[in-house]
Amino acid sequence: MSLDVISRKVLDGAAPSDSDIRYLIGLPDERLGELLRAAHAIRTAHFGNRIGLCAIINAKSGTCSEDCAFCAQSGHHRAESPEYPLLSPEEIAAAGEAARRNGASRFGIVASGKLVSSADLAGFTDAVRRLAALGVKPDLSPGILDCSQLKALKVAGLAGYHHNLETSASFFPNICTTHSYDEDVRAVRAGLEAGLYVCSGGIFGVGESWDDRVELALLLRDLGVPSVPMNFLIRMVGTPLENQEVLTSGEALKIVALYRFLLPDRALRICGGRLTVFGAAGKKALLTAGASGLMIGDYLTTRGGDPEGDLREIEEAGLVPETIKA
Repeated sequence: MSLDVISRKVLDGAAPSDSDIRYLIGLPDERLGELLRAAHAIRTAHFGNRIGLCAIINAKSGTCSEDCAFCAQSGHHRAESPEYPLLSPEEIAAAGEAARRNGASRFGIVASGKLVSSADLAGFTDAVRRLAALGVKPDLSPGILDCSQLKALKVAGLAGYHHNLETSASFFPNICTTHSYDEDVRAVRAGLEAGLYVCSGGIFGVGESWDDRVELALLLRDLGVPSVPMNFLIRMVGTPLENQEVLTSGEALKIVALYRFLLPDRALRICGGRLTVFGAAGKKALLTAGASGLMIGDYLTTRGGDPEGDLREIEEAGLVPETIKA
């Protein structure tokens, strides 16, 4: 067994075996560069030199009913977080237009909470129509919606449904106790059934094992999720994970590379925690580790990177942002 053999297998369309996966995880740190180059070759085979850029808005913030251990917006924790109801469709559309000007081809409306009121659903529908008219692809992360609600939003112009599974089913009880993992899986399936571009991934560095990481990737593969956001823990004071050790950049890069081997043709989008784990100078390594997308701009409750700097480094890496309508 060798890295070259496993890479060729994946490039030829075969899935890595259990022993292949163990080999990749067990590669020593001094071979990380080899692993990243192999992952980048797989990424290039499926995406060429294109990279997808997305942005989000924290459209409804705080007092969330769920107790996700990493999240500052949970009403169960003592973290300081902005609290406000759903922004107006006009405010959301204005933020989407700014993101489009910065190069984002997708714009996500993110709202705290698990369940969606009829008033918020109407607000989402209006905002989606406005964003679609701007030429940016509207995505929505509203909590849990059923297939009929998602189909109605698709008619209004919704392009994608975002609902993270966060981690493996095995580790999920350590992260959230206010709803079941099966509810999240059903939400993902509802988005796929509605014919939407489903974005579902996880957060890494929350205490999970390599087995948990592999379990999540294989479930996402089997569900048929086309887009996988990869988030890395930002320690937030007042949350249960405020003292969790932050991942090293090397381990985080290895996770991205492993996911490219396990999900060779899926969009892997680097989202929250990028600056925390990789720093301002780590983007070049990320862009050659197998990722095919970046979130630009701010995150939910923390600042993000400078979009102009992101675009400059993307160009320096020989990559080209996905085109969007004028």
